[in-house]
Amino acid sequence: MHTKRKTAALLGAVLAPVLALTLPAASASAHGYISNPPSRQAQCSAGTVSCGDIKYEPQSVEGPKGLTSCSGGNSRFAELDDDSKGWVATPVSTSTQFTWTLTAQHATSTWQYFVGSQKIAEFNDNGAKPGATVTHTVHFGSLKGKQKVLAVWNIADTTNAFYTCIDVNVS
Repeated sequence: MHTKRKTAALLGAVLAPVLALTLPAASASAHGYISNPPSRQAQCSAGTVSCGDIKYEPQSVEGPKGLTSCSGGNSRFAELDDDSKGWVATPVSTSTQFTWTLTAQHATSTWQYFVGSQKIAEFNDNGAKPGATVTHTVHFGSLKGKQKVLAVWNIADTTNAFYTCIDVNVS
């Protein structure tokens, strides 16, 4: 009986690392990205641009609040920060609707939109839980031509946010 326990313990010690490497990672409780106009994540998911892991989970670009990168500081999705990757810029007007697809909803503090270091829009949800999709109308003001929009979904009850970049051509 003692030998059986030792064998079971040894087998568990050998199999645990193998299982850890082969099983999918647990997903976070909230996920989302902009699906329209197509964000960089959406372009990866659709195969419009050739990408790595992000094509399988466009909703997973999560990082600490306050970042300014398309990848949310996540090295696994660093290709989203590469402006030379061939992202397709969607033609938009000076007033454009952005639609978030949320695969898991979470209480929301704010939704923010930036072009460069300039915040062009913010919507305050005061901790409300959103539905499966959220649409905001964003005004570009005097901005024209090709722009990279950084959209941020700030979660109310965590220190994290979700990040997504959208390439547009404002006419």
